[in-house]
Amino acid sequence: MEAGREADFHEFVITRSAALFRTAYLLTGDRHAAEDLVQSALAKTASRLRGLRDPAALEGYVRRSMYHEQTSRWRRRSRGVEVATERVPEQFHEGHSDAADLRLVMRAALARLTPRQRTVLVLRYFEDLSETEIARVIGVRVGSVRSQVYRSLDRLKKIAPELSGMREFR
Repeated sequence: MEAGREADFHEFVITRSAALFRTAYLLTGDRHAAEDLVQSALAKTASRLRGLRDPAALEGYVRRSMYHEQTSRWRRRSRGVEVATERVPEQFHEGHSDAADLRLVMRAALARLTPRQRTVLVLRYFEDLSETEIARVIGVRVGSVRSQVYRSLDRLKKIAPELSGMREFR
């Protein structure tokens, strides 16, 4: 690897790792799996750094690698696997800690979705990708993305009814 590209990549890793980890956490629902996902994507990118034509597209390349890796992971798993949590949040309480409560409810609800459901919701609502972009990233038809988003939101509302009042989930 060229010294200049290596230095640029090192700087990228230092400055963007936190943002990449947040996305990976939303995709996986697990801190350790998120760390593994980021590490795997960065390792793949580093091994292909010489072939990258546009160094400015580095973040997009790493994120796409993360999406593909996570998609591969949930495809390898059997379909009925769900992540268990200690307990379901009882109610969403109004007050000064609304944002923190909402994050906890959302985290627990996302953890109870299947990996595929979690992936399409993260890509759609947290990464703000269009249905066409999601279809391209995970390798399915646009219609499949639409139906998966619809079913995932429906399941999310059933898992955590307190989220139904949110503008995005109506």
